[in-house]
Amino acid sequence: MRRFTWFNTTSLTLGFAFLYLPMIILVIYSFNDSKLVTVWAGFSTRWYGELIQNDAFLDAAWVTIKVAGISSTLATVLGTMAAIVMVRMGRFHGRTLFSGMIYAPLVMPEVITGLSLLLLFIGLGLDRGVFTIILAHTTFSMCYVSVVVSSRLISFDTSLEEAALDLGCSPLQAFRLVTLPIIAPAVISGWLLAFTLSLDDLVIASFTSGPSATTLPMKIWSSVRLGVSPEINALSTLMIAVVTVGVVTASLISKRAAVQQRRDEQAADRAGMA
Repeated sequence: MRRFTWFNTTSLTLGFAFLYLPMIILVIYSFNDSKLVTVWAGFSTRWYGELIQNDAFLDAAWVTIKVAGISSTLATVLGTMAAIVMVRMGRFHGRTLFSGMIYAPLVMPEVITGLSLLLLFIGLGLDRGVFTIILAHTTFSMCYVSVVVSSRLISFDTSLEEAALDLGCSPLQAFRLVTLPIIAPAVISGWLLAFTLSLDDLVIASFTSGPSATTLPMKIWSSVRLGVSPEINALSTLMIAVVTVGVVTASLISKRAAVQQRRDEQAADRAGMA
């Protein structure tokens, strides 16, 4: 094992400071008693109380959570199905086009994606609102889920499914009882990634939303243009807390699933040796 040199230590320190120091400062100033976000006037939680009474921010937060939850779930289902087709179906007519449609949103600028979806919704005569934002977020986030799940399916041992089929399971039962529990950590990671992308999206939501639906990033952006208020610091702190709890929870679930999988494999090996 290589030891840390002063260059590596300094690089890591500066890198982590660049990433996390602004967040730490934001969290600290969310408890500032002053209306000026750059002037410390003492510890206070008054801005959290005023945030709770701000109906505009609360409505935007509810829309964001609803859109993120629904779109990430749909993206996980569709992305998992697309990953299975890409990994398990082999070569088929239209595979190149299908894979290109999956990977294109990963490299496509968000402005182009948002504009194309806007023109599509206008052409279909859909009123822009929560429904169109959900469709847009599902469209681009399912591609990320597909990539995450595909990487796990490539290394999946298909002999486990074959053993389940030999024991009398139908293909659907083999997938539900054998494949899905094994790839569950990747599916959970894909859902969490899709949820985070939807929660953070500003550009695509700006194109596909209407007057009746404003997401939290859009509301924060419109407020910041007039000046950063202490309420935005408090709101950002709550968002950081929610994301942190979600990441820790998903990590614990994935770790527990991996431990259970190792135990099941060890039990199966002992049963086979007996």
